Amino acid sequence: MTKHQKRLSVPKSWPVERKTETFTVKADAGPHGEAGVPLLIVLRDVLEYADSRKEARYALNQDNVLINGKAVSDEERPVGMFDILAFTEREEYYRVFPGKGGRLALTPIDEESAGSKLGKIVNKQHIPGGEVQLTLHDGQTLTVDEDSEYGGNDSIVVANDDDEIVAHFPYQEGELVTAVAGAHAGDIGRIEEIQITPGSSENNVIVEQDDGDGFETVEEYVVVIDENFTGDDE
Repeated sequence: MTKHQKRLSVPKSWPVERKTETFTVKADAGPHGEAGVPLLIVLRDVLEYADSRKEARYALNQDNVLINGKAVSDEERPVGMFDILAFTEREEYYRVFPGKGGRLALTPIDEESAGSKLGKIVNKQHIPGGEVQLTLHDGQTLTVDEDSEYGGNDSIVVANDDDEIVAHFPYQEGELVTAVAGAHAGDIGRIEEIQITPGSSENNVIVEQDDGDGFETVEEYVVVIDENFTGDDE
C-alpha cells in the first residue's frame, strides 16, 4: 500500500497547500477516519518544528510530544478535531479546532486545559452488565451508568489521564455550538432552533450569532462547546 497521498485529493480539513507539490504523507489508520491529519503535517507544515520526516521521527522518539496525554512516536498518527497536542519540552499546548473553510487549526491553551479533551457523542448503546457505551466522534468509547443523562449529539469533556467525564454540554436550543464541516465550518453561535425532519433525512439546526447573521446547517455538522473552547479567553 502506498505511503503517499496526492495533495489535490486530501480532505478539505487538512491544512496543506494543494498545488505546491504532487504528494504529501498519508495518515495511518486511527482516530478521526479519513479526516485525520498526519502528525507529520502538523509538525512540518503547520508548526514548522521539523523540516523533514527524519527530523520529525527524531523529535517524536524523545517522548516529548503528546496527543491527548499520551506520548506519540508515529509521525503518521492521525490528528483531528478537538485533539490536545502537548509539547512538554517547549511547554506549549494546543487544541485542534475547526477553522474557517473547514481546515483544522491549532488554538493555544494552557497546561491545565490540556489535561482533557472535548468529544461529541455520536452513538449510545446498551451493553451487557447494565451499562451504556458512548462512542465519541474520534472513535473513543466510554461506559457509563444506565441512568446517566448523556444523550446523542451531547458533548462531554474527558480527562486524558483516567477517562473520567469532567463536564457535560447537552445538545439543546440555547447552547453554544461550532460548525465543524460544510459551508459554515468554523462559525460559532447558539442554537436557535433544532428542526426535526421526519424519516431518515438529517435534522436541520438554525444557529444565531452575535453579529445578527446566523446560519443553518445539518445536525451532523454542529458540536456543542463551552466558551473555554473557542480560544477567546486566551
